[in-house]
Amino acid sequence: MMIPWLELEDPFPPVERALRDPNGLLAAGGDLSAARLLDAYAGGIFPWFGDDDPLLWWSPDPRMVLLARELHVSRSLRRVIRSGRFAITLDTAFADVMAGCSEPRADHDGTWITAEMKVAYRELEALGYAHSVEAWSGGELVGGLYGVALGRMFYGESMFSRQRDASKAALVYLVRQLERWGFEMVDCQMSTSHLASLGAHDIPRAEFLKAVQRLTRLPGVPSPWVLDADLMETL
Repeated sequence: MMIPWLELEDPFPPVERALRDPNGLLAAGGDLSAARLLDAYAGGIFPWFGDDDPLLWWSPDPRMVLLARELHVSRSLRRVIRSGRFAITLDTAFADVMAGCSEPRADHDGTWITAEMKVAYRELEALGYAHSVEAWSGGELVGGLYGVALGRMFYGESMFSRQRDASKAALVYLVRQLERWGFEMVDCQMSTSHLASLGAHDIPRAEFLKAVQRLTRLPGVPSPWVLDADLMETL
């Protein structure tokens, strides 16, 4: 089956037309303008492509999500967090977090976080839609993640660790803070064992889209984001 090629003014096709193999591939082309990206996220669509690929858009079924109330923090991870090994911040080093997420990994060839993607998400950050979580140790950035927020819906994009458990600690802080703000769900996009260990699981795309439609209509949290001072007490 073929997917449509989007010209700059073309809308996305209905997500029900996404391919089953590869799961969720919906369209190619278009651009990474802020308007296009925000329209994509509001419709349960995200970009994912490599350096040598055209711009590809995805909406897989099922969809992996992490419900804030279902966050699982193992005893070992809880000990790491409470030890104070990592200092966690929000929205203080967005570009550095994106750079960390784009670093080569042992289990992947290349990166999908291209120079074009970095420019596009920096624009979303400047507009108050993209956010980063940073894990610091000894004053150095050792892990983190970034994503996009629309209303009270958070879309996770990528995470990285230079020290064991750094990205997990960052995600735990983020989810606990989001829960306080009334965010119910973190979109994890694709299924991974790493996220499953923290409580993420697959749900049907139709169920995901219903939640997105409801949560994105709620008022957002102004930028820059800051962690509550007493958040550690809930971890």
